[in-house]
Amino acid sequence: MRECCPVIAMPGDEEKDDGKIRKQEEDYTPQVDEALPKAVALATSGKLREAVDGLLPLEKKARIANDAHSTSRILEAVVTMCYDAKDWDAMGEYVILLTKRRGALKMAVTKMVQKAFDYLDSTPDKETMLKLIDTLRTVTAGKIHVEIERARLTMKLSKIKEADGDIAGAATVLHDVQVETFGSMDRKEKVEYILEQMRLGLATDDFIRTAILSKKLSTKVFDSEEYQDLKLKFYYMMIRVAKSEANYLDICRYSRQVFDTPKVKEDLEESSKALQATVIYLVLSPYDNEQSDLVARVAAEEKLASVPLFKALLEQFTAQEIMLWSKVDSAYGPVLKATEHFDQSAEDGKKRYTDLKRRVVEHNIQVMAKYYTKITVTRLSELLELEQEKMEEFLSTLVVNKTVWAKIDRPAGIVTFAEPQNATTVLEAWSSEANELMKLVDRASHMIEKERVHTKKA
Repeated sequence: MRECCPVIAMPGDEEKDDGKIRKQEEDYTPQVDEALPKAVALATSGKLREAVDGLLPLEKKARIANDAHSTSRILEAVVTMCYDAKDWDAMGEYVILLTKRRGALKMAVTKMVQKAFDYLDSTPDKETMLKLIDTLRTVTAGKIHVEIERARLTMKLSKIKEADGDIAGAATVLHDVQVETFGSMDRKEKVEYILEQMRLGLATDDFIRTAILSKKLSTKVFDSEEYQDLKLKFYYMMIRVAKSEANYLDICRYSRQVFDTPKVKEDLEESSKALQATVIYLVLSPYDNEQSDLVARVAAEEKLASVPLFKALLEQFTAQEIMLWSKVDSAYGPVLKATEHFDQSAEDGKKRYTDLKRRVVEHNIQVMAKYYTKITVTRLSELLELEQEKMEEFLSTLVVNKTVWAKIDRPAGIVTFAEPQNATTVLEAWSSEANELMKLVDRASHMIEKERVHTKKA
């Protein structure tokens, strides 16, 4: 039987391990320790490219041997030497060259990009900085191991564009980064990044994009005390989005989140402003189940006593009593118009005050629907302080929204609030009431008999 010659593995050779081909590792630390000082000295003497070219063969050996540590040191040294020589063009060239080399090690490339990023603020002028940023963004495009570095570069580029007055360009650049998919980015940095995207969206009046971006954030993250400033920043921006759509209930909910922030609660002035906004937009919100539930919860807030006028206004809407608009206007109008929410010099402020009158009228109609089965059109218009045509408009809106049931008989001049019932419904109601009556009679008879027995025994 012929003996086989043993195979000797040499550095750089590939060997099979568990069915997979891998490169044999070798430590090039001693060679790097010896080569780097010489290269630095050569670069310092003005021969930068000769120094870098002398390191490239060693970088190749370390890269092929999978020595990530030594490769990282060489790549960082190349960037540092270019910086010390103030040769920014060479830095860009070598960064592109070293990232495109076959089998480039991820850790080494990451450290090289990070080192180049650290030198951005030391560039002599903006043009050089933009050129280096563009180079770094090019070499990091589509690479997961440098996604954070690319995101930070994009943020820096966006800031530069904004400082130059190009808000739209800054927003476009930043919106291209989907940081919510980055698993390696710190959660707080990710939240700050998305908030910056939202801010630029608002700066360009792109409310739809801002609303979409807000969905990428879970509001649970703001429960932590360290996120208070970010929480306030988020909800202030969401209030702006809701105002653009005149969505009063959303503004109310966001204002309440601002009020519930511990940092705001500790500041009497800020908490009062947030509470006032909560009440104002709550009473401006059209009536529905959510609005009704929110009214009850806000009315139970203890700190509402610190804003007595607004507390009284909210109580007006919770009481089942008619509010005359003339009295509401005289009692609350001057204070409300002095706030930013009802600023009469702005169209939005005028519209909100008109909407307040509408809510008062709608509240009055709801109250009347509970106490009246029928009422004349003249009397209803008088109580609402409206002309008949306007009264019918308000009433029709509530009927269409199914807030109340009403029917207007114009020839007779009567408004009916009692909804007609069919025979089955009337019979079921009568049967139920009759059963309840019989139960009471039976219980009374039992108590009389029990008392009679006790009296006889005595």
